[in-house]
Amino acid sequence: MTITYTHEKGLYINMTNRCSNRCDFCVRSYGDTLYGNLWLEREPTVEEIIASIAERDLTQYSELVFCGYGEPTERLDDMLAVCRYVREHSDITIRINTNGQSELICGPDSTPRFHGMFDIVSISLNTADADSYDAVCHSEYGKAAYPAILAFAEHVKQYVERVILSVVDTTIPPVDIEKCRQMAKDIGVEFRLREYIEEK
Repeated sequence: MTITYTHEKGLYINMTNRCSNRCDFCVRSYGDTLYGNLWLEREPTVEEIIASIAERDLTQYSELVFCGYGEPTERLDDMLAVCRYVREHSDITIRINTNGQSELICGPDSTPRFHGMFDIVSISLNTADADSYDAVCHSEYGKAAYPAILAFAEHVKQYVERVILSVVDTTIPPVDIEKCRQMAKDIGVEFRLREYIEEK
């Protein structure tokens, strides 16, 4: 069972298979990925996650990233417990890659809990409007997901220094990329155009 894995200079934490989305382009649809098979036969305990991190020399990595096959905020309490451990033992940058639906998954009062735990929140926006998002990402929350993602970005920037809205370059038309870029600017967060990495 792969709990932690590396990519470039980052150490990544794979906590869950659960996700509120079923995105058409998600790597979990392909089985083994560039990082191996990240499918978990069960969710690792907090203790197992911490043990996996403790086996690593965190000084060798530029950042610790919560990102696996599932949505990390599906296990918000456990993720924060891991963050507290890391904060006590390292000054490594902590990032979460999220679908931005934390306030739907965990409730509207969840965002302040990000304070002091994360240095970067990277949110996969993916499309430029609710209809397109629903068609591509198939959130269990339907068309309510998209405005909730934008609201989350606006709320979480009060508690985390860097907030990024991202889209994948090949899954969205150029005109919509610019719409997303403008939305990020209007909210007051960063924008990132991610390269799509095709699985073999």
